Amino acid sequence: MFTLNAESPLQSTWALLENCSNMKQLKQIQAQMIKTAIITEPKLATKFLTLCTSPHVGDLLYAQRVFNGITSPNTFMWNAIIRAYSNSDEPELAFLSYQQMLSSSVPHNSYTFPFLLRACRNLLAMGEALQVHGLVIKLGFGSDVFALNALLHVYALCGEIHCARQLFDNIPERDAVSWNIMIDGYIKSGDVKTAYGVFLDMPLKNVVSWTSLISGLVEAGQSVEALSLCYEMQNAGFELDGVAIASLLTACANLGALDQGRWLHFYVLNNGVDVDRVIGCALVNMYVKCGDMEEALSVFGKLKGNQKDVYIWTAMIDGFAIHGRGVEALEWFNRMRREGIRPNSITFTAVLRACSYGGLVEEGKELFKSMKCFYNVNPSIEHYGCMVDLLGRSGRLDEAKELIKKMPMKPSAVIWGALLKACWIHRDFLLGSQVGAHLVEVDSDHSGRYIQLATILAAEGKWKEAAEVRLKMKSLGVPISPGKSSVTLNGIVHEFLAGHQDHPQMEQIQLKLKQIAERLRQDEGYEPATKDLLLDLENEEKETAMAQHSEKLAIAFGLINTKPGTTIRVIKNLRICRDCHTVAKLVSQIYSREIIMRDRVRFHHFRDGSCSCKDYW
Repeated sequence: MFTLNAESPLQSTWALLENCSNMKQLKQIQAQMIKTAIITEPKLATKFLTLCTSPHVGDLLYAQRVFNGITSPNTFMWNAIIRAYSNSDEPELAFLSYQQMLSSSVPHNSYTFPFLLRACRNLLAMGEALQVHGLVIKLGFGSDVFALNALLHVYALCGEIHCARQLFDNIPERDAVSWNIMIDGYIKSGDVKTAYGVFLDMPLKNVVSWTSLISGLVEAGQSVEALSLCYEMQNAGFELDGVAIASLLTACANLGALDQGRWLHFYVLNNGVDVDRVIGCALVNMYVKCGDMEEALSVFGKLKGNQKDVYIWTAMIDGFAIHGRGVEALEWFNRMRREGIRPNSITFTAVLRACSYGGLVEEGKELFKSMKCFYNVNPSIEHYGCMVDLLGRSGRLDEAKELIKKMPMKPSAVIWGALLKACWIHRDFLLGSQVGAHLVEVDSDHSGRYIQLATILAAEGKWKEAAEVRLKMKSLGVPISPGKSSVTLNGIVHEFLAGHQDHPQMEQIQLKLKQIAERLRQDEGYEPATKDLLLDLENEEKETAMAQHSEKLAIAFGLINTKPGTTIRVIKNLRICRDCHTVAKLVSQIYSREIIMRDRVRFHHFRDGSCSCKDYW
């Protein structure tokens, strides 16, 4: 129970309000204020009402009752109630309170409009924002940067970036908040280039400016640029905050840049950065995507119990899945359940993917059945896609077709794509050509669909039909995603495109590829899988074309530039082909190197002539 200093009730009450931390204490203070007849003192009443409307201490319904009991609320009191409603689940009530304020002839101040604009922002109410903008100008607050920044934020959040820019250009004295709102607004509108231009023009950058741009670059898929900006940020004398670190860890995950990811982890540990759920999950995800499951396990093990939510458990399960460790993924799924963590829809996608990649057909079928019965999770199109993939990979094509027929929703291109891939794996070219023909009709903008169909037709020796498919793709202007692989060396990402010769070490790389091919033929009797190449060429020409696949260029580069015994890590944007898979296995044996390759779907750990996928991919 709080007690008041009898000699100075105003000062004592103010001190009690300053230290109040919950609603129970606040009601005790109110009782004392009524008892000592200071409940109507304007400054104390305003402070009390502000606490009543605080999201951490107060109760909005109680605050409204208190407010209604005040005879002549002043501007600050009205602002407190407007602000509370603007942050509530019913922000439209902020406008009602403002109308009541006008009816009471209470004057505005510079804080009234930002609170109204916060309600506009939460409602995405552009019409009301324009009305408030008019009032800001009409009532003489057109040069108040606090009100103008609130307007900027609403325009940017509502997607009216051109309106925001026009306002920004006319603000007489912009502050750091103004600049940061514009940077964030351009990023959210997808215009990272202009956001970067605003950033460069900003006279005094702060941590928020750097972090916003780094996060925006990562979201836009410009991970290399984000890491480069990180180094510039530090050179400018700024420390990385938690938001920047989480984004940069995602950038490292995207690039497979393990060394930079390790450096960021070291930075977290040595600079007292709190490893909360977000950073913990980002660290796990980074190590998983960079191919280091053991370090991911280490990070997970050091997290506190309340930090291990369903998302971080799912990240671990998905990690085991994409690394081909299906049995461990199932073990972790069961362990998560024993810990009292209820799996969600994303968890089931991860564990079903683990079953698919690991050939665990019966386990996958049981999990799929249990989703609705035991966990009340309705299977989505993604879950059906996993099941079609699971059945198709295992050769149960008829069963996969039956599942598609019984789906409660219309099969998507992903579903048909999974079946088409299964047809290719198991050489069912008749079904494959039928599925492929349907797929290019329903997903006509995806180059991969045309290529898959043309590949199946070519495998049947139907070169004319295969050429027609490619011609159709070209005539429709469907862009082709070229095969691209990357290797990170000393912090620099080296990218290789299939058939391109523009790397500064290309002459050495080509020489190395010839040496590799000679050794593979002499020592292992290797012959290129030319039948898989979608080109009507002579075998010698096919071999030359296959030798220029991007992952082979990346492996040769790794052999040239790293010491014997060093692991070579390759990131590939497409699924690895059979021939490159064979070559990677043989190189790992002949050169005594571990090669860890992440393709579009999963990881392949090549060691001593074998792959972790057991040739099941």
